[in-house]
Amino acid sequence: MSQNLSSDLFQPVQIGAWQLANRIVMAPLTRCRIKHDGIPGPLQALYYAQRTGAGLIISEATNISPQGRGYAFTPGIYTPAQIAGWRLVTDAVHEKQGKIVCQLWHVGRYSHPDLQPDGALPVAPSAIAPEGETFTEQGMKTVPTPRALNTDEIPGIVEQYRHAAECAKLAGFDGVEIHAANCYLLDQFIRDSTNHRTDQYGSSIENRARLVLEVTQAVTEVWGGGQQVGIRLSPVTPNTGNTPLDSQVMACYGYLIEQLNAYHLAYLHFVEGATGMSREIPEGVDLAQLRRLFHGPYMANNLYTPAMALASRQNQSADLICFGRPFIANPDLPERLKIGAELVEAPKETWYGGDEHGYTDWPAL
Repeated sequence: MSQNLSSDLFQPVQIGAWQLANRIVMAPLTRCRIKHDGIPGPLQALYYAQRTGAGLIISEATNISPQGRGYAFTPGIYTPAQIAGWRLVTDAVHEKQGKIVCQLWHVGRYSHPDLQPDGALPVAPSAIAPEGETFTEQGMKTVPTPRALNTDEIPGIVEQYRHAAECAKLAGFDGVEIHAANCYLLDQFIRDSTNHRTDQYGSSIENRARLVLEVTQAVTEVWGGGQQVGIRLSPVTPNTGNTPLDSQVMACYGYLIEQLNAYHLAYLHFVEGATGMSREIPEGVDLAQLRRLFHGPYMANNLYTPAMALASRQNQSADLICFGRPFIANPDLPERLKIGAELVEAPKETWYGGDEHGYTDWPAL
């Protein structure tokens, strides 16, 4: 216990524009409990307020547009009503001296016409069918082959991110995180396995990174620079529909990270392994080497245990440690980690959908 208490994991730290109470971050957790038009409400305000012991909260992945939506009962950040709903959340978090950023999300090809405006096909860099199903209001449905975006549509995608970043500011968030991970739209553009384009957004590594950099430019302009903007990457995550990795992971993500340095971002949020599944790294990939290319704070994520988190600060391999699932059933997770208390594990059936049960009824110590 004394080792925990003396660790700087629990000490205040300056990251970007924020003075954080500790180095523990609540990861974005999709919970599929938003019932009306992507508008958060009092239930979400209570849920996030209960978890303000985290130095920083990253909101659940939040749709930047109707087109960006890929799962039922997920929130949006593009309408006045959604802004007002999120304002309930950010006010509740700030009342408890917490910090919260909004994760900006476009799923790309992982959607279904039932979730799209006018029953349209989902969009993607290329018309390549993913494997798997997605969650609609009628239950799980097979994901169809998406429609490839036309070149002249891509500036509109950038504008969706810009608008969502503006809405997040109006909603009172402390910043935003660009979700360029987990095989969603931006990651689909990055990888040559999902991007077969021949225009300025495809083929070469530089072209495949272009959309992410244009989005980063737009979002940082909204926020007056990068000190309130983070980005999430997952170079070796295949989990959503078993998406193949890029054929040159080190070269591709190495180039992207080096270019991101120009924006002086608040942090790089890295999924170390396959999101929520494994920490195994494919042969030929060195995440530590990629991490060293980034000039700002590094946020480590993926299946961290308390012991791993403490060790990562002892050897200074990460500036911030992100916990996801442990925050579901342990709303006061940082305090439990600090005193070495036993952690509760939430049953999987409580993760997605439903009401307050398995959401806001987990007790603090």
